[in-house]
Amino acid sequence: MRKGILLAGGSGTRLYPITQVVCKQLLPIYDKPMIYYPLCTLMQTGITEILVICTETDLPLFKSLLKNGHQWGIKIEYTIQAKPEGLAQALILAEPFLNGSPSALILGDNLFYGHQLQTTLQAANNMTGATIFGYHVADPQAYGVIEFDQHKRVKSITEKPTTPKSNFAMPGLYFFDNKACQYAKKVSPSARGELEIVDVIIQYLNTEQLNVNILGRGTAWLDTGTPDAIADATQYIAAIEKRQGLKISCPEEVAFSMGLIDQHQLTILANQLIKSSYGQYLLSLINKNFPDEMHQY
Repeated sequence: MRKGILLAGGSGTRLYPITQVVCKQLLPIYDKPMIYYPLCTLMQTGITEILVICTETDLPLFKSLLKNGHQWGIKIEYTIQAKPEGLAQALILAEPFLNGSPSALILGDNLFYGHQLQTTLQAANNMTGATIFGYHVADPQAYGVIEFDQHKRVKSITEKPTTPKSNFAMPGLYFFDNKACQYAKKVSPSARGELEIVDVIIQYLNTEQLNVNILGRGTAWLDTGTPDAIADATQYIAAIEKRQGLKISCPEEVAFSMGLIDQHQLTILANQLIKSSYGQYLLSLINKNFPDEMHQY
């Protein structure tokens, strides 16, 4: 059974002075804490055991917000990242939690939404080896970039290249088999002094165990690491929610729709928030019967 890793560490220096007093992943993206969005992505994949990696300072705040996950029918554990030393470090920190299980690693400031996203996630969950995603962007220099050969197979992956070989960026969501921790331990610090996730992925590429799934135009990927990106994401989420009257990345709704909690449990959660429009929305879900096509949270 695949387990989830949600990386919510770091110091959020690109967002100073906002993040001098509050963790980036606890900032609001419209009507929900940022961390709800990657959490729901893991839940939609079918993952029910999740490790949140955060700083010691932020640990009490995350525990207060997310608790142990049982209210949503999942299990959440925590571990501390004393110093951010690259994304691959998350796999090393998560090794005791994974205990030999395959994993899905998602960054706490990455938001995914779109048509057939849940189907795409669950397909990746069933793949062997490692699975990454490709997303066409206008500014690939800011990301890990995937280069394809003439047969549309991965030729190379380069972290933040000055001269990108394609416009396909690698979003912060990665599926790995049970070799990931072993591969992460082989990685040496880069010129930036970090354990790069690209160096883990390249080991899968070299052994022909790497799959790439291209996210099409119907899928939105938002990396909310800067003030402008947070503002854009908030406007995007607000526009869709107001237009449709449906919420995006609402963990109570995901849990209820996936059968992780029942109507009675949803009612209890809704009543705890009943003075807000969020709580009222949860109550409205009880008598709704959505077709399968609408299950894109």
